Amino acid sequence: MNTTSKIIATAAFSLFAAAGAQAETYQGVHAPVSANSRADVRAQAVIAAHSENPYAEGVSSRVARVLTASTDRGSVRSEAIAAAHSANPYAEGYGQGVVRTSRGSVERATVRAQARSAAHGEQLPL
Repeated sequence: MNTTSKIIATAAFSLFAAAGAQAETYQGVHAPVSANSRADVRAQAVIAAHSENPYAEGVSSRVARVLTASTDRGSVRSEAIAAAHSANPYAEGYGQGVVRTSRGSVERATVRAQARSAAHGEQLPL
């Protein structure tokens, strides 16, 4: 039994040694291959050095350029006036038509008297 355990231990040790012997080689992070010539890279570097830094602080806080409109001022003004005089499409009941107010059966003076008495704490007649 002693020899069997030695054989198993030797086989296990040789298996670990064989696995460790297959080491990888290091090829570097990136291969130094470029599709551009030195002159192209130099020209791009000069352009980048003379252009504005898009990552600088406050770049977006500068004054924006004036935009040119694609339509004339008169047509925009007439469209705005037409939109202002048209119905509000976001209002409640839009598209339902004109709602007619119905006259109630109670006169205005009666409602006013009841409101006045309720404001003074008097009980309303049932």
